[in-house]
Amino acid sequence: MAAAVWVGPGKLETRHVPLPELPEGSALVRVEYTGLCGTDFSIVQGTHPRAEAPLIMGHEITGVVEVPGAGGPPAGTRVVVEPLITCGHCRPCRDGYPHVCRNLGLYGIDAPGGLAEFLALPAGALVPVAAHVPAREAALAEPLAVAVHAVNRSGLKGGDKAAVFGAGPVGILTAMVARQAGASVLISEPSAERAAAARILGFDTVPAGADPVQAVGTATGGDGADVVFDTAGHPSVAAVLPAAARVRGTVVLVGVHKKPAEVDLQAITFAELTVVGVRVYTRADVEHAVGLLEADALGLGRLPVQVFDLDRTAEAFELAMSAGPVLKVLVTPGNPGAGTERLNG
Repeated sequence: MAAAVWVGPGKLETRHVPLPELPEGSALVRVEYTGLCGTDFSIVQGTHPRAEAPLIMGHEITGVVEVPGAGGPPAGTRVVVEPLITCGHCRPCRDGYPHVCRNLGLYGIDAPGGLAEFLALPAGALVPVAAHVPAREAALAEPLAVAVHAVNRSGLKGGDKAAVFGAGPVGILTAMVARQAGASVLISEPSAERAAAARILGFDTVPAGADPVQAVGTATGGDGADVVFDTAGHPSVAAVLPAAARVRGTVVLVGVHKKPAEVDLQAITFAELTVVGVRVYTRADVEHAVGLLEADALGLGRLPVQVFDLDRTAEAFELAMSAGPVLKVLVTPGNPGAGTERLNG
């Protein structure tokens, strides 16, 4: 089969590799689309602490079951992948929180991922998706599950006012899930192109050059946001998070900070803020995300997405890492051509 293989910092090659073996209980999935995300960027750049070359990357995967695994979805079923690899023995796993396993791994990092024609996975890692959901929308299930988990962890309620820092894919999806839950949402995004994309999707954004804390204050009558989501994971955002939240509000850390960030702990103490960490998602979050897709509850067909064939994976990474108006880049082993499009276009 064909696969895009990371062979070292800045180097990707399309290779013919053997079809994956099928251990007992595993299913063979014919990959339709694999999304690229920030974790993949760090692998390509050679900065990810666990990834080792050569590696087939990609953990945002949708496909069709080719050979079913015992107890899993039958052949022909469209599925999304819950790509977490857990040990089952550590305290979090024993307590029912395998998504924060002490030894957590992911397909596409610690085992071969979706940038290939086929992928072998445990049957339990597959979540069926209704046939009416377009494959390109199903490909958003994994990052959508991150957003669902973030909103679930936040305690957000209908009528709340939320601020989202960052209008990348996870930021936009978090804003969509929060809006669907009944919150009004203001997005802060320094990229003019991504801020414009957010406005096209119906969100208010902080005006270019404006102080985001002041903008949040203006939007909330001076109170601050009930819930502040940091999806950017940038030190400049960490510095202003407490000031954007109301007294006894909640700050949710969704984006992964690459190193310790300076945060005003006094402001957190004086306002009695709740700070919530978010790591990936639970199985229930993935199933919730699939339910949103099946109901078309968010209108994800409006998102600007660009699709690349597998042999153009290097180009796909260049675009995905540019932080431009395209919110999601997908790679397919098929041959759809590459063009910016709405998901359902």
